[in-house]
Amino acid sequence: MKSKTLFLILFFQFFISCSSYEKYKNNLDFYNDPDLFHRSMQKLTDIIVYDIFSPPVASRIYVYPSVAAYEVLINDYPNYESLSGKINGLNSIPKPDFNKEYSFPIASIYAFITVGKDLIFSENKINSFQEELLNEFQENGVPKDILNRSKEYGLEVANHIKKWYDEDNYKQTRSFPKYTIQRDINESWKPTPPDYMEGIEPHWNKIRTLVVDSSNQFMIEPPPEFSLEKNSKFYKDLLEVYEIGNNLTDEQKNMASFWDCNPYVSHHKGHAMFATKKITPGGHWIGITKIVSKKADLNLMETIYTYTMVSIGLFDAFIICWDEKWRSILIRPETVINKYLDDDWIPFLQTPPFPEYTSGHSVISRSAAHILTHILGDNFEFLDTTEEAYGLPSRKFRSFFHASEEAAVSRIYGGIHYMPAITFGVEQGEKVGDYVVQSLNLSNNLISTK
Repeated sequence: MKSKTLFLILFFQFFISCSSYEKYKNNLDFYNDPDLFHRSMQKLTDIIVYDIFSPPVASRIYVYPSVAAYEVLINDYPNYESLSGKINGLNSIPKPDFNKEYSFPIASIYAFITVGKDLIFSENKINSFQEELLNEFQENGVPKDILNRSKEYGLEVANHIKKWYDEDNYKQTRSFPKYTIQRDINESWKPTPPDYMEGIEPHWNKIRTLVVDSSNQFMIEPPPEFSLEKNSKFYKDLLEVYEIGNNLTDEQKNMASFWDCNPYVSHHKGHAMFATKKITPGGHWIGITKIVSKKADLNLMETIYTYTMVSIGLFDAFIICWDEKWRSILIRPETVINKYLDDDWIPFLQTPPFPEYTSGHSVISRSAAHILTHILGDNFEFLDTTEEAYGLPSRKFRSFFHASEEAAVSRIYGGIHYMPAITFGVEQGEKVGDYVVQSLNLSNNLISTK
C-alpha cells in the first residue's frame, strides 16, 4: 500500500513537472518579449528620478546593468560578441554550464536588476518590481529548476560586473575635495540662483572610461576669453544669450522645456520651497532608445544591444564633457548678465550647478544620435513621447541627428549656455559617438534585415 502511494505521488509530481515544462515551452514568446526589458529599464529610470541622481552619475547607473544583461543574453545569440577585452577593464565573463538548460532572457533581466539595485538608493522599489517579474515568470510556466539555475547564472554575471565597476574610481571620488569657488577670478564659474548649489562632480574626469582612451582624448579649443569689451567674442556671445532670452518665441520655449531634463528644479514661493524631479539628459535618450526600438520591432537581443551601446556612448560622453567643464570652469551667462547687464534677468530654464563649457546636452545627445543612426539608420522618423510623463507634449523628429541638434540649440533658448559651448559640444559628441562605433564595430542598420 505504501509503495503504491509513493508511486502515485511520484507520478503526480512527474505529471505536474511535465505540464509545467510544456506550458513553459508554449510561452517562450513571453520570455523573449523585449517589453520585459523595456519595463525593467523604465523601472530603473523611475528610481533614478526618485533618488535624484545627477546626470553623470545617472549615466553610470544605466550602463553597468545594461552591460550585464547584454553579456548574459549573448549566450542565446552566438553572432553577438562579448564586450570583454573591448571595453576598459572588463575581463572574461563567466560561462554557463551548457549541459544544462537555462532561460537566458530571465537570467539577463535578473542580472540587470541585480546590478541596478546595487547602484541606486531605493532598493525596496526595485525589489518589489523584481518580485512582480518573478511571479510573472512562474505564472507562465517556467520550471523551478530552470528558473533557479537562470537566476544563479544572472547573479554570477552580476557579481562579475560589480567587481569590474568597483574599480572605476567612483568610490574614491566620493571622498575627493569639493571645488573651491574662485570669487576673485571674473571668468570662473560661480554657483547660481536660486539655490547656489555647489558644483556637481568636479572629479568626474577621474572615472574610468569604457571605450575612449582617456577623459581628455577629445579636447576641443578653449572657450572665448572672458571680456566685457563690446567688440570681443565673449561679449557678443553673452549679448546673444541675453537678447534671445528677452525675445523667446513660444516654439523656442517649448523646445527649451522639452529638453530641460534637469533632475532637480527648485521652486521658491515666499518662505516655501519645493522641487520638481525629472529625468536626466541621458535618461531622455534612454527613453528615445525605447521608443525607436519598439518602432523598429527589434527583438530582445537587438533591444538590449541597442540600449547597451547607447548607454556606453552616454557614459563616455559625460566623462569627456565633464573633463572640459572642470578644466575651463567657465562662468554661466546668468551670473555675468546679472552682474554687468541686468540684475533682474532670469533665464528661461534654471541654471544647473556646474560650469558652462561645453554643453552636456550637446555632447551626450550627439554621441547617442551618432550611435542610434549607425544602428537603426539615418532619416529614422519618430515621435518622442519621453516627456509626456512629466507633463510636456511629444515632439516629432526626422532623424536622430535632428533630435540632437534641437537638444543642443535648446540650451541657448534656456539661457544657460553661450553658443560656442553648443557648437563645440556637438563636435565633441560626434567624436565620442564615432569612436564608440568604430571601436566596438557596431552592427550597422539592424532594421535593414527586418
